[in-house]
Amino acid sequence: MADVVRQEPEGDVTDASTFDTHQLGFMCGIEVHQQLATGKLHSRQPSALYDVTIETVPATWPRYARKLRLASGEGGKVDVAARFEKQRNRSFVYIQSPNSGLIELDESPPLSHDTEALNVALTVSAMLEAKPVGAVQTMRKTVVDGSNTSGFQRTSLISTDGVLKTKTGDVGIDVLCLEEDSARKLDSISTEHGEQVIYNLDRLGVPLIEIATSPDVQSPEHAKETAMALGLVLRETRQVRRGLGSIRQDLNVSVACGDRVEIKGCQDLGWIPRIVQLEMVRQVHMYRLANELRSDLSLTPLPPNREMDDLVVEAEVANLVADHIPIQFTDVSPAFVSCNSKMIKQGFEKGFTMLAISLPGFANKIGSKTFDIENAQLPRLGRELAGAAKLAGVRGVFHSDELPAYGIEKEHVESVREELNLTPSDAFVLCLAPDWQARLALESVGLRARRAFHRLPQEVRNVVVKKGAPEDGTTTPMRPLPGGARMYPETDVPTIQIGKETWQQIRENLPMRHDERMNRLSKTELSEDQCKQLLSRELDDVFFDHHATKSKAWATLILEHEGVHPEVLSCILSVREQGAITREGIEQAAEHFGKQNQVTTQEVVRYAEEHDLVPADVADLESIVENIVLERIDFVKERGMGAMGPLMGVVMGACPGVDGKEVSTVLRAMIQRHS
Repeated sequence: MADVVRQEPEGDVTDASTFDTHQLGFMCGIEVHQQLATGKLHSRQPSALYDVTIETVPATWPRYARKLRLASGEGGKVDVAARFEKQRNRSFVYIQSPNSGLIELDESPPLSHDTEALNVALTVSAMLEAKPVGAVQTMRKTVVDGSNTSGFQRTSLISTDGVLKTKTGDVGIDVLCLEEDSARKLDSISTEHGEQVIYNLDRLGVPLIEIATSPDVQSPEHAKETAMALGLVLRETRQVRRGLGSIRQDLNVSVACGDRVEIKGCQDLGWIPRIVQLEMVRQVHMYRLANELRSDLSLTPLPPNREMDDLVVEAEVANLVADHIPIQFTDVSPAFVSCNSKMIKQGFEKGFTMLAISLPGFANKIGSKTFDIENAQLPRLGRELAGAAKLAGVRGVFHSDELPAYGIEKEHVESVREELNLTPSDAFVLCLAPDWQARLALESVGLRARRAFHRLPQEVRNVVVKKGAPEDGTTTPMRPLPGGARMYPETDVPTIQIGKETWQQIRENLPMRHDERMNRLSKTELSEDQCKQLLSRELDDVFFDHHATKSKAWATLILEHEGVHPEVLSCILSVREQGAITREGIEQAAEHFGKQNQVTTQEVVRYAEEHDLVPADVADLESIVENIVLERIDFVKERGMGAMGPLMGVVMGACPGVDGKEVSTVLRAMIQRHS
């Protein structure tokens, strides 16, 4: 890192805009996961997703209960993230949707890669100028959160060393992989022995392209620009799924005084700059807090750059801190017998225990809820401790910096302090839960408090989402950052060779790029808005391939009736162009024939005749309009062209099914003739 990041980080945590990315040694990369519109990757099942919730799942769909166990990676080590998940003591129920079979249930070996999905991955590789691997070797990536029935996710490296061009600057593409999506979580239930999570298997095995960039993102705004550019490249293939949840962005963020953190849940691209900014602020805050805690114990301060860390010093600090903060639990339930808190009373009725852990020297260091100038919660150790506890499945914890509160009175606080023999500079954390779960939660709290003396941990974090949208751009801990031990070869899927001929064929048949498509549309008579609409809804090929006349009327028809087969719409428009159906009749015909894949001209003409949708003869129309004008000649002479509006309704009533545009033309001419 540059010399400038050897300085102390500058900036006010209450205002994220006061931080300079260069001065902080900011680094950021993006991972994009995009579902493909093909069959499932290893089972030949369709990739259909079912719009069901835990309340609406059909009773006929089978359910299977499982519990996952740890497995060592290729090097014989157990991955840190997998070990952590095992401690959570969770069990899983899998609901078998109609598009999931024995492979999804892990009762049958996987098949080789879906050919179409593999070709899409190679196509995206070529579009990003990445270099394909010589042979596609499928790997097993350990996943023990239950989202994969097998306990691992199958992933295959497709290409490396590409480039994404953006206006701000080029961003390197480290790897492009093809992998299986996970099962969809429907619900979680707290039980006496641990959490039970219920998954739907409809999404399990849907192909995903994963693209990981180099840490070349220059700023929070550039992160958003990069995510949008990657999304555009993927959509240009016209073979990816669209809609909510079909693409997911993860952010890898660090500053020199912090460390790499992976942030998941960044679905709304507009939030990306804010999320990145707040992570920078959080890392600076936790660094400053670490040195404040070290100062209190006269320990060697952390340097402002992680590359300057002395491993010997950090090991000594860790040993001293472990002695300073023992992981010991005290049952303080008797102190809360008189507590009137509804939550605490209900907990005791369920047989819960109120356990406490002391944090020496942490008084006024844990913090309480405060906000920055944009109304986002400021970083504080209390959120980190609560987040660590919640990973054990508890709803939360209480800590002394925020008490009395939540129905816990001063007398209860004093009782706990006395029971734990605390000094005024000490803090404590409480957890109300089944005894085993409270112990696991408070163990996580104690370990995270020890970690507060060091640089913040590498971990996966989740954007805080409420009511379907980011709450304020802040994040909470999700799990430790996985390491290399989670990967080992998949022996059930054969290796696929990527030959020169295959790669050459992919490169020679790349899809049209966005600019090329827009340029093609701009050469027609369409408005700019119609061009953008056709392109954004991926209907431009329909516009060019399914009707001879490249008119505004054709564009309007396919935009307004997107679900109707193009050949049906083309036939209806041809009948209109022949003058055999009115403009208004087009809408009715499109609705009538909308569920068919094809229709004949004769069928459309017959429908128009049977429903009085045939345009009136021009000569007859002129005669009718002239009679109406002459009957109201005084009104016409008085109002002139102002009579157009009132008389349009009269004529349309006299000529049901007539084309409004033709009526307007004839009526205008008659008023001009007689006024």
